[in-house]
Amino acid sequence: MSVLKITSPEKVLEIIARGEPCAVPTETVYGLAASIDNPFAVRQIFALKERPVNHPLIIHVSSIAMAQRYAYFTDLALKIGHHFWPGPITFILPKKDTVPHEVTGGLDTVGIRIPSHELTRQLIEQHGIPLAAPSANKFGKTSPTSADHVLTDHHHQVPVLDGGPCTVGVESTILDLTVDPPAIRRLGAIGENDLQAFIAVFGHSQTPTSGTHKAHYAPSTSLLLSDNLQADQIRLEAKGLKVATLAQMDSPTYARELYAKLRNLDALGVDVLIAERPQNDSLGQAVLDRLNRASYGSTMKH
Repeated sequence: MSVLKITSPEKVLEIIARGEPCAVPTETVYGLAASIDNPFAVRQIFALKERPVNHPLIIHVSSIAMAQRYAYFTDLALKIGHHFWPGPITFILPKKDTVPHEVTGGLDTVGIRIPSHELTRQLIEQHGIPLAAPSANKFGKTSPTSADHVLTDHHHQVPVLDGGPCTVGVESTILDLTVDPPAIRRLGAIGENDLQAFIAVFGHSQTPTSGTHKAHYAPSTSLLLSDNLQADQIRLEAKGLKVATLAQMDSPTYARELYAKLRNLDALGVDVLIAERPQNDSLGQAVLDRLNRASYGSTMKH
């Protein structure tokens, strides 16, 4: 493929109809999309991301009516869906036979959501079939929140629909509705406090899903999560290390800018990045989750 930054959804429809993946914007991060009814295209997603084939993909739909053609909804799932969709929350539900096993990693469950980015939602509606669209980064690396991030990650070999910078900036909350009581499987912009009107008690889940590996979202440079940014910077610079820092921001800003700032700091060629611990609210906890995974197993001994 040639270098492609696309502004026309119609062009993306042509690419997807040919059975080729194309990156698309969502409010959370950019996803690498393919039609779920094309197993070859789905397998290309795994290959491009260098992702294990038994790792399930989230499917993106344009409406609850479309979602019900691919997953079994309980009354609770419908109530939560009507309240939060379109938006940054994914449900794990029992899948219908309309979802190929290539998409779910062989599981009988499927992650499904309606993105709030209007371009991509219109794209799915016009296509008429859900898109499998995991984050468009290489597996385990920092997620892309702009079209340029995607082009860089894939060496200008994957086309991308340019929908501007992502407005949320961290991946969707994943709510497992196949367990009783329901469980948040991945933290995101919608937290327990937001869901308490629908779920009185939260349980635990081990259902395989995206973004739950201990090491994930990682920059190439060693990353330290800090409770005292200035003290850690002084301590490491005293050892002769070159340091770059990421200071705490309000949680919506921290989430929206996290991956872009990590990428920019990563490009500086320093010895270690230091990220200050975010605020302890729902979105801050999601940022903390990403920073914990991004810093897991860093080779630098701090």
